[in-house]
Amino acid sequence: MPVISTGGMRYQDGWTDKPLGEVDPKVHDNLVATIDHSINVGINHIETARGYGVSERQLGTVLPNYPREDLIVQTKIGPEDDPAKFTAHFMESLDRLNLDHVDLLAIHGINNDETLRQSIRAGGCLDAARELQRKGLCKHVGFSTHGPLRIILDAINAEPRGAASAFDYVNVHWYYIFRRNWPAIQAANALDMGVFIISPSDKGGKLYEPSPQWVRACDPIHPMVFNDLWCLQRPEVHTLSLGAARPSDYDLHVQAVELIDRTEELVPPIDATLTEMMRARTGLSHPEGMNAGLPEPEDTPGGLNLEVMLWLRHLAVGWGMETYGKMRFNLLGNGGHWFPGVAVNDSEQIDQDVIAQAVKGSPYAEAIPELVAESFDLLGGEQVKRLSEGE
Repeated sequence: MPVISTGGMRYQDGWTDKPLGEVDPKVHDNLVATIDHSINVGINHIETARGYGVSERQLGTVLPNYPREDLIVQTKIGPEDDPAKFTAHFMESLDRLNLDHVDLLAIHGINNDETLRQSIRAGGCLDAARELQRKGLCKHVGFSTHGPLRIILDAINAEPRGAASAFDYVNVHWYYIFRRNWPAIQAANALDMGVFIISPSDKGGKLYEPSPQWVRACDPIHPMVFNDLWCLQRPEVHTLSLGAARPSDYDLHVQAVELIDRTEELVPPIDATLTEMMRARTGLSHPEGMNAGLPEPEDTPGGLNLEVMLWLRHLAVGWGMETYGKMRFNLLGNGGHWFPGVAVNDSEQIDQDVIAQAVKGSPYAEAIPELVAESFDLLGGEQVKRLSEGE
């Protein structure tokens, strides 16, 4: 795997599957140019998913133009109660990609107890994926996740089915602003699993449109370059997914790779500046500093995702990341198991006494109710949809 890989969420012609004849020629030409540039700069891992609209179909017109042995291709298929349906979806994806096999097949979105059960139960989708592997239709089997740490660890540590581990690799969120999944990365490494970081530039803070505070703190390098270097300094991390929308989107990531030998020089002072900025404005060294002792949304009165609300509040106040905070905050209530939590856009709807009772195990219990209310006032507004109506 290259240390930077090409994710397939931003260059296809929309999020609705449709015949190739209906694809906008200009959009398709951009996809062709993006893939060609990716391979020319040495990024030969191309990642997509059945749920990414017309992405697989478009890639199916492009990938066969390259020597198959030069490519590492991944697609992702969502789990189903009926594993035969999962297999049928995979076979359809393989046909769309115009390939005789994929190198990596991920179960897409092990995010909650239901999708975990669908995946790892005896005779479930993991067993179906391993059967596809035995037939030579995929080389390695992994999973992607936006779920809580508990679910991720359960998937990583699932019954190994006669192999060294249940899965060969994991696609997981972890980057400078979001570190709570580190124990999952450690667990995956202990089982010699590959670790693939999802969307460090977009979900990692919309760093292609960084706040002025981040720009100043990261000088003399771009915030995306800093984030790449920060992630890749950990040998447990193997690759970062770049969701390219155009060929030029690779430029800063290539720059980061060229600067890897200077990581110890560049990263610590920027890290120190950002840490001090956060501490001065929030009293915390990191925006996740209040996570300990918070209940999951299903265990919170009203289904509030307190962990996300506080995290986004701290990002906005500490690092000026209001644009990112509003985008993510207003997914609440419209994200399903990809981004759990109810939608409430009026702080008057919060019963602070109820919140105080829910977080009584937190060392910040006294402050949290008021900060949750502040998060609504600062970031709440019109709901937005996920890119794919499925992240």
